[in-house]
Amino acid sequence: MTTPLPQRVAAPDRTIRPAGPVAFTPQQQTIRREEVAPDMGDLATRVQNLMALTHGRSACLPLGGALFDVVATASGDAARAIVHLLDDVQLDGCGPVIEDPVRSWLYWLVPPGTSERWEPHQYAICLGRPHQIGLPPLAQMDPPGAYWLRPFKSDRLVPPLALRGFLDTFQPAPVPHEVLLAAELRAM
Repeated sequence: MTTPLPQRVAAPDRTIRPAGPVAFTPQQQTIRREEVAPDMGDLATRVQNLMALTHGRSACLPLGGALFDVVATASGDAARAIVHLLDDVQLDGCGPVIEDPVRSWLYWLVPPGTSERWEPHQYAICLGRPHQIGLPPLAQMDPPGAYWLRPFKSDRLVPPLALRGFLDTFQPAPVPHEVLLAAELRAM
């Protein structure tokens, strides 16, 4: 047996005024560097770079800190197999991965601080502070240029332990070289 929900009865002669037009006007605001407190300069730069991503532009972000580190591997069939396995292992699919078809690299965004704990690995390198990475626009899901093979979904990143285990198994080649890759990350 169901009980009907209580209802409020409106007066039959009641008039409802139409809502006025709604207008949202984006405001373009530029903050000069000298207006930023000395301890907030890095944060302001990061926020501006993240805003660029949401407006369809690429951005260069420093690794480490509170955002993420990056594990770099070769792209190719072995690396794509790892992406598909992480799709199955991780809730809602693999965390964010950038593919750079020009350099034949995959960049796996992992939790910040991973580079400090990452032991040398034959098939990947992990970079954090003081390196930087160029991120493609959030809507860039296909070549040309670097694109999101797996985009950001909420605050989830690629789990480094699972990634490392799959790298041991699938061994994507060619092996990345840290000095060369660090230079490429800054140039991207």
